[in-house]
Amino acid sequence: MSTTVILFLVLYYVVVLGIGYWAMRRGGGEDLEGYLLGGRKVGPMTTALTLQSTSMSGYMFLGAGGLGFAQGYWAMWFAVGDIGGGVLNLSVIGRRMRKLSQMMGALTSIEYLEKRYPSPAVRLFAGVLAVFLLGFYVLAQLIAGGKGMALVTGIPYPVALAIAVGIILAYTFMGGYLAVAYTDFFQSLVMLVGVMWIVIAALSELGGLTAANNAIANVDPTLLSVWGKDLGFHGQWGIVAGALLIFSIGPMGWPHVVTRHMAMSRPATARGAGLWAMAWNLFFVPAPYLVGILAILILPGLDDPEMAVFQVADKLLPAAATGLVMAAIMAAIMSTADSLLLQTGSIASRDLYERFINPNASERQMVMVSRGLVLAIAVIGYVVALVEPPTVFSIVIFATSMLGSAFMPAYFCAVWWRKANTPGALASMIVGASVAFLWEYLGLVETTQLAPMLTGIVSSTTTIIVVSLLTQKIAPVPAHVREIMDEAATIGPIPRRLVAASDMSLGPEAAAVDAALNGGRGNDKA
Repeated sequence: MSTTVILFLVLYYVVVLGIGYWAMRRGGGEDLEGYLLGGRKVGPMTTALTLQSTSMSGYMFLGAGGLGFAQGYWAMWFAVGDIGGGVLNLSVIGRRMRKLSQMMGALTSIEYLEKRYPSPAVRLFAGVLAVFLLGFYVLAQLIAGGKGMALVTGIPYPVALAIAVGIILAYTFMGGYLAVAYTDFFQSLVMLVGVMWIVIAALSELGGLTAANNAIANVDPTLLSVWGKDLGFHGQWGIVAGALLIFSIGPMGWPHVVTRHMAMSRPATARGAGLWAMAWNLFFVPAPYLVGILAILILPGLDDPEMAVFQVADKLLPAAATGLVMAAIMAAIMSTADSLLLQTGSIASRDLYERFINPNASERQMVMVSRGLVLAIAVIGYVVALVEPPTVFSIVIFATSMLGSAFMPAYFCAVWWRKANTPGALASMIVGASVAFLWEYLGLVETTQLAPMLTGIVSSTTTIIVVSLLTQKIAPVPAHVREIMDEAATIGPIPRRLVAASDMSLGPEAAAVDAALNGGRGNDKA
């Protein structure tokens, strides 16, 4: 790889870190609401692009390209569901969740679940499950970063993986939702430019899409089918349904995505954000899958299908353009990793440690818990990725299937169904996560031809409805929750009497950031 490519990569990291530093100093670390939600002042375009870039970055540049290379146009089932995922997510739960989270005084997505379904058990189970699954999701980003860094720099994979982990940690430790949101916004634009550049170069190399499809037909006509290579998925509508659902309604249950709704400047922001999300998705989402399909012709005999997008860019683009694209891909991976690590650290410190272990925890203790978990996840992820690296695609599908199955019905019913109660939500999370896990672990996908996401969602949705209806008398929804839900259904500002007293004290994580930036002279106010 040329020196020009490496220089572009380094320059890009400097720019992204500079944006993160600027956003952090601009505001968003002065109190807990500022640190975790950017002070609830993020606009529609930034909301849309941070939501989308966080949802799909590392997977799209490795898993999507690899799936397209291996299965041809069957991979587009995932893209079809993903294109409408952002606008569906924002339209269905965005506006109401923005109002509800503020009226309930919730600052994290897991805390919101406990406020809506009042029970420590809800927060404990949801917090532990979220930390576990987000840790798996981070692993996918580390592997993606290591593979990409190895290709970009030409250094051995173990060293490249260590560098990627180090950069991701440094970027994450800058902290603060506002810094993450603005860097994600910038990165999403470069991601779009980069992937479109690769698509255009690939189509030009092959003489257009029609010529490419004709050539693929000569290699293997089944790759042009919607049923995959050798028609391996022919008639398996259960698998297709899972592919459509996982990135369309699945993100409604991802804690790091739900946080984006809570951070919007106002409820009406969801409408504009939905339009921006759809516009971005139309251009970006199909592109990596298509590049993977075209790589069948451009890179015959490719050893690692997940490197298809990287290798096509390296082969077809000039050095300067390759540097920009490679930097965009690496930064895109970081845009997901930083959000996941920030969310995981926040859940560990606020939703688990402070809530259940040490309610009187000092700022230093909470910072140690948050930072310690992030470091632990990074170290464990490095070892797993180094010893036996699974595919990014398989990790992402596993983690997102369980997240969506466990949390989607609970979040959806939290904003739309007044009868959804605590036993129903808790049972739904347990059943959904268990079914999705066992379906994958026991290999039931092959025998039943049903995807874990499909069976998990159906099971968890059925459970929350049945259990909530059966337990209405013994566990009614509290009157104040019903009143808040009624207000969330209306259009207009939140009445003063329903605005919960949010914790506006200096956040522990924000205090640590402030101390670091001011040479250890951080404010120690509680």
